[in-house]
Amino acid sequence: MYRLLFLLLLCTVGGLHAQTRVLVLTERGGQHESFAVAALGWLNEQAEAHGYSLHVINNTQPITEEYLAQVALFIQLDFPPYTWSEEAKRAFEQYVDEGKGGWIGFHHATLLGDFDGWPMWSWFSDFMGGIRFKNYVREKADGAIRVEKTNHPVMHGVADTFTLPDDEWYTFDRSPRPNVQVLATVDEDSYRPPSSVKMGDHPAVWVNEAKKARNVYFLFGHSGALFSSPDFIKMFSNALQWATNRR
Repeated sequence: MYRLLFLLLLCTVGGLHAQTRVLVLTERGGQHESFAVAALGWLNEQAEAHGYSLHVINNTQPITEEYLAQVALFIQLDFPPYTWSEEAKRAFEQYVDEGKGGWIGFHHATLLGDFDGWPMWSWFSDFMGGIRFKNYVREKADGAIRVEKTNHPVMHGVADTFTLPDDEWYTFDRSPRPNVQVLATVDEDSYRPPSSVKMGDHPAVWVNEAKKARNVYFLFGHSGALFSSPDFIKMFSNALQWATNRR
């Protein structure tokens, strides 16, 4: 009897990490495919090493309140904030507002505006700091990232300044800074090749502390070359641990 109780307790305590269900919502094909391939390959390695249960979907049809109740972390991997079903939008808003799990977003998640006949999702714009997509650096460029919040868990062990290769840099109608905590910015003068597409104060990594869910957004995510950067990998690894309450 006692041995059975001990085994059940051991499974409960030791199996907490094994039960960490991670949902990845991602686009496939097109110009972001190299990033999707690299990211999913890396995530599969992390799942095996750290006991994540990884589930990948390519549209929002499965997303309901009941579905997200099983999810510890939602990764929006280059999936835009439009084409979502109304049920999925309501479930996601509740998930983030009520802190039912964590969220990590990349690149395409701030493609906020009126696209392909879909109106802008106002809640999501507010979530991202009240911004609207404005423009982007059309020729992919290297860019220097400058960390502002070195003490934030997502930035633990990350260099104060580092260069990310071959990415596509979005600009917005305003900086999200007044409404979010900025962890890092991109130095627009560092673009190689140079670009005239600039917005001034240009946050590249931020969190919205007004939401109960632990959340972090990364501006970059266009090219698989990002995984050649130890600092990018460190940020992503830190974000996984932090957003799933492991750090």
